[in-house]
Amino acid sequence: MADPTEGSFSEPETEIMRATYRALREHGYADLTIKRIAAEYGKSTAAVHYHYDTKDELLVAFLDYLLERFVDTIRDVETTDPHQRLDLLLDELIFAPEEHRDLAVAMLEMRAQAPYKGDFRERFRGNDEYVRYMIKAVINHGIDEGEFDDVDADHVTRGLMMIVDGARTRAVVLDEPGALETARQTAAEYVDAVLT
Repeated sequence: MADPTEGSFSEPETEIMRATYRALREHGYADLTIKRIAAEYGKSTAAVHYHYDTKDELLVAFLDYLLERFVDTIRDVETTDPHQRLDLLLDELIFAPEEHRDLAVAMLEMRAQAPYKGDFRERFRGNDEYVRYMIKAVINHGIDEGEFDDVDADHVTRGLMMIVDGARTRAVVLDEPGALETARQTAAEYVDAVLT
């Protein structure tokens, strides 16, 4: 699987991504415009259009940017212990979006556009595949090390992603108190029941 961080962003593109992040948090997907991104960027719309022809093209790049940040966070984890690494991955997947709730709402809005926008769908699919690849690699490493039972790592990974996706959706759509904590506990129980 290709590493999403191979195509790093230039300094101006990184600044545009940060401006997009701020604009999405403030205005959400529905009210996001290149003009609002440019205002956050502190430059003209032409400066944004120099790098991205359309808002959708910019948002596809933004999804790449978010995945790159996630991968960087996971790479910074120093442990190779499969249990600890899986715990840290699940914590990052379940709890990190809550720290940026406005962005989580905007991302859910973008996911809702995926059935109609092929570029969004392909990027969300690619990001999902990469995250599943990371989880599956940790599980396979644990199996190889004798830390986890010999299971179908792909099946377990998909089950964990269902828990993660369900928790994120419930937390954003229903504003359900404790949804993320419940999901994290459920993920831990699933891991204990299936992997050990």
